Amino acid sequence: MASFGLCRSAVGAASADAVPAASEPALTEADRREWQIFKRRFISPDGRVIDTGNDCVSHTEGQGWGMLSAVAFDDMEAFERIHGWTRRVLRRSSDALHCWRYDPAAADPVADPNNATDGDIFIAWALWRAACRWQRPADAAAARAIAADILTLLVREAGERTVLLPAAAGFESAVTVDVNPSYYCFQALAELSHAVPSPLWDKLQADGLALIAAGRFGQWQLPPDWLSVSRDGARLTPAAGWPARFSYDAIRVPLYLAWARRSLPDVHRAFADYWSQTDPRTPAWVDLHTGATASYPAPPGMVAVAKVATAAAKTSLPPGFPSIHTSPDYYSSALILLARLAWHESRGA
Repeated sequence: MASFGLCRSAVGAASADAVPAASEPALTEADRREWQIFKRRFISPDGRVIDTGNDCVSHTEGQGWGMLSAVAFDDMEAFERIHGWTRRVLRRSSDALHCWRYDPAAADPVADPNNATDGDIFIAWALWRAACRWQRPADAAAARAIAADILTLLVREAGERTVLLPAAAGFESAVTVDVNPSYYCFQALAELSHAVPSPLWDKLQADGLALIAAGRFGQWQLPPDWLSVSRDGARLTPAAGWPARFSYDAIRVPLYLAWARRSLPDVHRAFADYWSQTDPRTPAWVDLHTGATASYPAPPGMVAVAKVATAAAKTSLPPGFPSIHTSPDYYSSALILLARLAWHESRGA
């Protein structure tokens, strides 16, 4: 199979340097079966990735994850379907970003013009990888346009910290900037730095790692789903307006750290302690103020992330790795699929 690495003809003469993206994972037949199950369960014929656990809406997160997975599995047909729907239905008219949500039951399915930064990051990343894998200059141009607008519209300074807004509107006040630690997909930021070279990418990565290391709370010292950063950058607290939990968003923090091989020893140890000491019935969430936990266990997708994040030097997937067959809905299934990709890439397969 081809590598994601060298893509001079796709990226064009202006960016002729090799793109040091992660090597294409050596995917197994088991991985490919999981992708086929995911496609059948969650991707419509027109390319909409359906969130079955959330009233069958779609959002840019799912579209981006679907596109990225399609590239990894060399599935150009699925990639074009998913990207085509995303571009036609969700692309904003004012810039290269995308409206974050599609609700098929609403009179206006795309009523909110705001974006979701993680969705745009994954869409741009998937396009960049598609350009590299399949030598498609149009995909490289589309990736560059989105990446440029991420830097222009979604980056703020909080004191000496450079932070990533979760969306273009709605997350800033006179005294704070709210961020989502799980939007920092470090592997994506590293690769997009070759699509649109800028020192901001390195700053976002370094300061994102510092936010994750410093912004941890509670008995287990875990990151919250949402984090508030004071305008001077000095004070970090769980953001008001959301439960102060390590939960369905923050579970992606250890996944993205493992994917990019980013070492934060204290953070890694906190995750490992939490999962080992709450096993075998790790709860779906823990309140970082009170220590209260969910009355129901973490779904299979969260279990998959925990296995990838704590597997150390193992060369094959840990025993009991969850399958999409056992997963109740889209989000848990997507985490299983992403955890498989992260596993292979983080081991340099």
